[in-house]
Amino acid sequence: MDYPKLDTSPLLDRLLVSADNTLRTLAGAVHAARPNPAGAHRAEAAPLADDERREAAALMRVNHVGEVCAQALYQAQALTARSPELRQQMRQAAREEIDHLAWCQQRLDELGDRPSLLNPLWYAGAFGIGLLAGRLGDTTSLGFVIETERQVEQHLAGHLDRLPVGDTRSRAIVEAMKADEARHAEDARGAGGLDLPMPLAWLMRGAAKVMTTVAHRV
Repeated sequence: MDYPKLDTSPLLDRLLVSADNTLRTLAGAVHAARPNPAGAHRAEAAPLADDERREAAALMRVNHVGEVCAQALYQAQALTARSPELRQQMRQAAREEIDHLAWCQQRLDELGDRPSLLNPLWYAGAFGIGLLAGRLGDTTSLGFVIETERQVEQHLAGHLDRLPVGDTRSRAIVEAMKADEARHAEDARGAGGLDLPMPLAWLMRGAAKVMTTVAHRV
């Protein structure tokens, strides 16, 4: 994989960038670099019934939490990466995940709902996991990316089954996110990432289940 510009900045600079990203993520002050994939579906989106709107909003809130956690994971792993190449890869993935965060935030606004009230808690927990993964070495850190993105891809596929058929805007966002997550996992494997031991993968799935269940409501 080619990296046009490697991140060789001093640790203090990287810490400041990470802190700025944290504040922007939790404050909702993020902007997508790519067009919202829902844009092409504005004209054909039919009005949702109240129960459909509530379910769509709950699912998009869960997806928004997932993107908050993705920012935390990638920022922490970038801070602890051993090589400038991996640091650059993590930052590039984080930039693409910002698009997802902004898209989910926009859709929640359209649905008249809000992000999770526990976002600071989700961010802190994910950041801690990212630091741990990074401290275990670049290969293990990439393994965390593979497992995380694999689980997110499966989770998004489940949401496509649960979203109202008429909610073409939410569905377009989820489909675009799902494609990006699959590519991030492939990039991590191509960079040398290995599958995590099954007990660790099961632990991650258990933690994700708790997060998605709570975020669906809070």
